[in-house]
Amino acid sequence: MTDPPLIGFKRHLRAAAVPGEAVYLTSARGTIALSGARIQELAPLLDGSHSLAEVQERTELSPAELGQLLGRLAQANLVGSRRPAATRGDAAAEAYWELAGLDAGQAVPGLTEAPVELVALGGVDTGRVAEALRSMDVTVGEESAAFALVLCDDYLDPELERVNARRLADGRSWLLAKPTGADLWIGPVFQPGTGPCWCCLATRLRGHRRGETWLRNALSHLVSPPEAALPLTRALGLRLAALETAKWLAGWRDERQGSVWTLDTLSLESGRHRVDKRPQCPACGDSGLVEARVNRPVVVVSRGKTAADGNGHRALAPEQVWERYRHLADPVTGITEEIQRDPRSPSFLHCYLSGPNLALADDSLSGIRAGLRQQSGGKGSTDLEAKVGALCEAVERYCGARLGDEPTVRGSYRDLGARRAVHPDAYQLFHRRQFLDRDRWNAANMGFQRVPEPFDDAEVIDWTPVWSLTANLHRLLPTDLLYFTRNGHGSLRADSNGNAAGASPEDAIVQGFLELVERDAVALWWYNRTGQPAVELDSFDDPWIAGLRRRYQSVNRELWVLDVTSDLGIPVMAAVSRRVDKPAEDIMLGFGAHFDPRVAARRALTELGQLLPSIVGARADGTGYGQADDHIQHWWRTATTANQPYLRPDAGQPGKDLAGYAYSPRGDLRDDIEHLLRLAGGLGLEVLVLDQTRPDIGMPVVKVIVPGLRHFWARFAPGRLYDVPVRLGRLAAPTAYEDLNPIPLFL
Repeated sequence: MTDPPLIGFKRHLRAAAVPGEAVYLTSARGTIALSGARIQELAPLLDGSHSLAEVQERTELSPAELGQLLGRLAQANLVGSRRPAATRGDAAAEAYWELAGLDAGQAVPGLTEAPVELVALGGVDTGRVAEALRSMDVTVGEESAAFALVLCDDYLDPELERVNARRLADGRSWLLAKPTGADLWIGPVFQPGTGPCWCCLATRLRGHRRGETWLRNALSHLVSPPEAALPLTRALGLRLAALETAKWLAGWRDERQGSVWTLDTLSLESGRHRVDKRPQCPACGDSGLVEARVNRPVVVVSRGKTAADGNGHRALAPEQVWERYRHLADPVTGITEEIQRDPRSPSFLHCYLSGPNLALADDSLSGIRAGLRQQSGGKGSTDLEAKVGALCEAVERYCGARLGDEPTVRGSYRDLGARRAVHPDAYQLFHRRQFLDRDRWNAANMGFQRVPEPFDDAEVIDWTPVWSLTANLHRLLPTDLLYFTRNGHGSLRADSNGNAAGASPEDAIVQGFLELVERDAVALWWYNRTGQPAVELDSFDDPWIAGLRRRYQSVNRELWVLDVTSDLGIPVMAAVSRRVDKPAEDIMLGFGAHFDPRVAARRALTELGQLLPSIVGARADGTGYGQADDHIQHWWRTATTANQPYLRPDAGQPGKDLAGYAYSPRGDLRDDIEHLLRLAGGLGLEVLVLDQTRPDIGMPVVKVIVPGLRHFWARFAPGRLYDVPVRLGRLAAPTAYEDLNPIPLFL
């Protein structure tokens, strides 16, 4: 006959009674106070040496009262049963498992009865981890074990793909760990069928190794850094991996086991990095999800505006967007780095950075350098607006990168025909003379101003469907014009014009379209160098704008805004600022477009501020500029309002005040889109939308395309660039090709 179990406070708790006051339970996690006469009477009997019957005999509590009190204590995980003294094991170990919320009587058998398969990749030595596991009576080495510990020296070891495939096939859970190097990585525990797999994690990890990827492609082999470790750090990593294995076998379950835990052994800083399942993962998900989304019609639904101040009218307020998507900014498992304030930015500006700009080409050494140097970012009239803007731009760039699961149609433009396909020339809008002069031009200008090779109508290429909101049907555009890619087609290269992320698809469509409107209007002004009226900022009665102007004066800068609104009638503004205390004026530009002229002004002014960190420290001797392309620095050093007079308000035109803009607020984003479609239709323009939302991201992302609207980069084909300034009365005759502004816009 076995002895009855004993009852007492959990082993990780120590009871201390203060008569007439309370019973205090102390543990490694703090102190709990239990008050009341009944617990004062009961506490001395819960030392783990009495059975339930013995406790009942020694207390004056009725069976009902005792049962109720013990039930409440058990529910709070403060009491439990214990084995008789003769069968007890390591008291400290049992206290550890009970601190974890486990029953020590079940946790210990879980360790001894559940074997583990131990797998080592690379140069990892498994001897010490096997020793650590065996010290807890864990059986090691059985290939049929229900759980596996996989050790590696790189989470992107190609062999892990095969390990992952085997585990997806047999359904066994496994823990991944990197116990080597200065940075130790533990986790996640992969549970096939219920969570992400290694391929989901690897996709995100590769996104943070762009330089390494470029080097591998250039050399056709992987260049691994040398290991930086000490015997102590290796031992620590192996024992931590063994500990996580033991916790799983003992039955401890916590959502954090699904993340990657990292430890910098130099700084002792640690982090936990969420790992999300990618629904479109080719290994554990449905690889056809992106194709299905792109092939669906884009349906615009009613979407009320909940945020109508600051830098835009949105479906969600900035704080809502930040809370929903902030996890995407993570240096290990996010789609971008942590969102960080631009360290060069003056305190009165809100500018944030969010990692490499994926819209920049990285198919050459100069390209990868540019990508590592130039960051995605965000700006705003508030700190949170800027952070959200930086996050949204990073998401926009990530979703716009070609990952291989996008739907394509193979064919030539000649075979597909104009009714089905959009000719690249109607979108890129390069002049035939630009093609003839491309070698000289490309050698002299910035990389993103590159003039491509002429497009061959007979060449078979990839095309992707885009939805026409105008005609309610799918059209085709070259895939390399829609997605950022390495080693793109010589005639085609995607840019970010019209790409937008938002709190809803409607939000993203509006923002993408407004960007096209902005850049078209700026191109009409910039390349024709027309005089434009000043925007009378005082009429806006905006304290933020007034304060910003004073701040610019404090750093010796003059600030003004031009109205450059085009024939579309949507307010578009160009903010201009120059230095006034030295010969080089360090002229900065910022642009904004919105239905609400107040928002358009704020957008232009906040974009202007993104350049200030690079030049706020410039000195009269030409030094002190921040990191920037040589062409931009040349502009800062040489451009003045005297030699570029179109930057100044046209003295012959009256300033435009707030009352001069015909603005009627709309409360629904669908109404905004319908208004945009009417404006475009009135000018014979077709509005196309590509849904670039990625299932693993969730944030809606689109690319809006309106063939015929101009980019503000140097693209000089016939059309609006020449016709609209005349139609608006800015010019008496179209500007000749050779008389266009020779300075390509550098933003």
